Amino acid sequence: MNYEDELFLKADGFDDAIIGLDESSMRLIYSISKCITILCRDMSEEDAIEYFSFNVQGSYVGEKTPIWCLDKI
Repeated sequence: MNYEDELFLKADGFDDAIIGLDESSMRLIYSISKCITILCRDMSEEDAIEYFSFNVQGSYVGEKTPIWCLDKI
């Protein structure tokens, strides 16, 4: 499938956490556990979870807001 003409809303700094695409809404799907792992490079796990919950997952940025998949933490 070719999506070169599609604009995807990406979460800054979390490219390695992308695990898929919801074709019905054309939104990227991110692994929450991978996002937390990325944040743990610079902070404790507890701080990373809190930061992610409030500043990343809790942000609504329109109809292309990414989908957050709770896989494993």
